[in-house]
Amino acid sequence: MLLTGGLKSLLPHVLRRIIRCNRHSISNTSGMAEGYKQANIVILHKSLADDFEKFCHANNGPLPLLYRSKPGDWKCPSLSSDSDIRTDCPQCRVYEHGAFTGSVKSLKEYSEQLKDMVTFYLGCSFSFEKAIQNAGIPVRNVEQECNVSMYKTAVPCYSISTFCCNLVVTMRPIPESKLEAAVLATSELKEAHGAPIHIGDPGLLGIQDLSKPDYGDPVHLHPGDIPVFWACGVTGVEAVINCRSPLAFTHSPGCMFITDLKNDSVTVGSSSEVPQVYCISQDPLHYSMVSAEATQKIKNLENLIGIDPGDRGIIHLHRPDELLKACLAISHARSVLITTGFPTHFSYEPPEENDGPPGALAIAAMLQALEKDVAIVTDQRAMDLNKKIIDDAVQLGILKRPVPLLSYQRENADSALRFLCENGNRRRPRFDHLIAIERAGMAADGNYYNARKVNIKNLVDPIDDLFLAAQTIPGVTTTGVGDGGNELGMGKVKEAVKKHIKNGDTIACDVEADFTIVAGVSNWGGYAIACALYILSTCEIHDRYLRKAVGFPQLLKKKTWLSALPSVTKEEKLLKALVQHGVRSGKTASLEMEVDGLPFYDTHSLMIEKLLQELKQ
Repeated sequence: MLLTGGLKSLLPHVLRRIIRCNRHSISNTSGMAEGYKQANIVILHKSLADDFEKFCHANNGPLPLLYRSKPGDWKCPSLSSDSDIRTDCPQCRVYEHGAFTGSVKSLKEYSEQLKDMVTFYLGCSFSFEKAIQNAGIPVRNVEQECNVSMYKTAVPCYSISTFCCNLVVTMRPIPESKLEAAVLATSELKEAHGAPIHIGDPGLLGIQDLSKPDYGDPVHLHPGDIPVFWACGVTGVEAVINCRSPLAFTHSPGCMFITDLKNDSVTVGSSSEVPQVYCISQDPLHYSMVSAEATQKIKNLENLIGIDPGDRGIIHLHRPDELLKACLAISHARSVLITTGFPTHFSYEPPEENDGPPGALAIAAMLQALEKDVAIVTDQRAMDLNKKIIDDAVQLGILKRPVPLLSYQRENADSALRFLCENGNRRRPRFDHLIAIERAGMAADGNYYNARKVNIKNLVDPIDDLFLAAQTIPGVTTTGVGDGGNELGMGKVKEAVKKHIKNGDTIACDVEADFTIVAGVSNWGGYAIACALYILSTCEIHDRYLRKAVGFPQLLKKKTWLSALPSVTKEEKLLKALVQHGVRSGKTASLEMEVDGLPFYDTHSLMIEKLLQELKQ
């Protein structure tokens, strides 16, 4: 590749003249005309133009439309003063009936056909390279003097008529410490694809081998670099191939049309527009994205539920941002398994307490509204009780439909793995995320204890096995919600439980979850998860990241999500139903506890009201 300092610093009109005269061998335009916008090119017959424009608007992450020409118009006056698309790309590709038939440096020989064709100029990520460099971030492909790496993904674009294809992405290695800076530098440059659509393991996009890009050159990662993926205009090339038009032209990937338009410096406005990055999984490596505004709201929820009724010491178990990270992981999941049930009243029938099921059902209701698969696993002896509770929740309007109810028994060493994965195959998990809320957790000695140090192991099925097995399955993450340290998933804070919780040395759960949510009452944690998932779903930055910048925003479903939120009325009706089934309160000291001056039994409604109020801020 020829990329001298002179070419790099030349103005666009001079570069176009050099390209037009074919005086230099230019293999790609990355790093050229720094600070100016570059464009992908798609040229189609005029009969296809309207549908392709709709396709661009439906997938504006990879295909931000800068300009559409009239049929036979080789210029683009709003982008450049003296251009001719027939000669001003370093190299173009020719497609006939979807088949690539060759590359050319000039389209002049096709001038007659071009009279009936329309040119689309689409934004390009080369345009943001200078912004990344200005943020102190290395651009590895420029350093290595090669084209950027481009990959076909398994992510389908939104189809319009004959235009259908999977998303194509570019990959740029970014030092881990610079991830958020890279996102900030590109997020508002929407005509250059905007913020990344994926950060982390390429396999999550269906990319098998970074060393074998579908277009461009392999770019080598330095130690500490993270692969970061942006939507790419070469998606338009794939759309051209799949529509099989008799004749079409595109730029050769990396050989862009250079415009006269500068990338104006963009100042991010409100906190709803400021993206933040969080790691939600190490195996596979996966980061998520959310706005600063949504982050703060979820942190406020975490603070609300973290109060310590009765000063039991749970405030010492709190770990910041666990609610946020857990809900980001849940938001990315397709299928979620929930477990609850703490038989603290061992001498009664049923022995369950009423803390846990309402929170579990609040989570399940929101997951249903978000169109995720959800199931509940519980003790075999409690199946009938839980079926009645689920049926009640449907009749009361809490759930849209019954949740599948499962039980787990340990039959052999592979039982948990076979329960979680098809035929025990770790590459085919049935669930992406497991949630335990107020579920009795196994202590270090293998027993299960209530808060008074009574061993209740005879009443508890070994559902902990599922959380232990999940640690060995790539892509499956777990969350534990508790209010005393003896609940499943609290192993992450077991040392604090032993130090600060009464009987902690004995009762502390030994089984960890990836994320540990500590609440004054576990039900509050369930309500907070439901509210946090709502916040994430209504966050434009997170929504775009989830759908990989293809298709349309999901905010039209907001009414459905709102109707799934917990409410005082729902909670009161469900608690009455639990009483009818003989389920008792689990807080033995509840009459002595007060929160904000209210008796403990009245604080559940107050907490729900506070959580919902936070959503309105």
